[in-house]
Amino acid sequence: STTVLPIVQKAAEEYMKKHPDVDIQVSGGGSSVGIHQVGEGSVDIGMASRELKDSEKAKYPDLVQYVIAKDGIAIIVHPSNPVSQLTIEQIRGIYNGTYTNWKELGGNDMQIVVVGRDTASGTREFFWEHVMKKENFRDDVLEMNSNGAVHDKVATTPAAIGYIGLGYIDAEVKGIKIWSNGEWVEPAVENVKNGKYPIVRNLNLFTNGEAKGLAKDFIEFILSEEGQKIVEGEGFVPLS
Repeated sequence: STTVLPIVQKAAEEYMKKHPDVDIQVSGGGSSVGIHQVGEGSVDIGMASRELKDSEKAKYPDLVQYVIAKDGIAIIVHPSNPVSQLTIEQIRGIYNGTYTNWKELGGNDMQIVVVGRDTASGTREFFWEHVMKKENFRDDVLEMNSNGAVHDKVATTPAAIGYIGLGYIDAEVKGIKIWSNGEWVEPAVENVKNGKYPIVRNLNLFTNGEAKGLAKDFIEFILSEEGQKIVEGEGFVPLS
């Protein structure tokens, strides 16, 4: 998972400072990859920004889930785009092809460039379930293989829209406010914490069977006060 990656990378760095004899290798690749690799035993811990699918539970019945953080999925546009708020229905309409021009949504007369994620992505899976309500994506979505790639495409494309984990928002893109419970809510850590922001998910680690040894100790470190400060430092939402 490229969403969980920065948390685990930073945690591994800090953990290895404390335990110089330990070597923790961290690599991303999408949630499906993380779940497959830990299920097949090629890694000790898998990272996923979504829940297990039924097919994965059937294939890897011994996987144990550890929730390490919460994350909002932010909808982003280019900073020059005058549109700064959308409803979930409008976002779904952009991604299913109902809307094709920004002027239909109060913006400039520009064809919307729709940026998404590839099929290995847990962020895409969650977006498809909770924003698309399992409707098909339009055919011309530009499919990127990481949060960073979506960010960069939107940052350099004035007519683009994309979705990324909250921790990837910066000044190069604009986070869209979303209508929820009678108000426009900004994609911000505070609004995930207080329950106002509507597109929220768990960030997970998985082990094959209960974690033990180094894997157990490392997961406990991420769940500790120090580890949860790392979560916050990377722009994600700690559990407490």
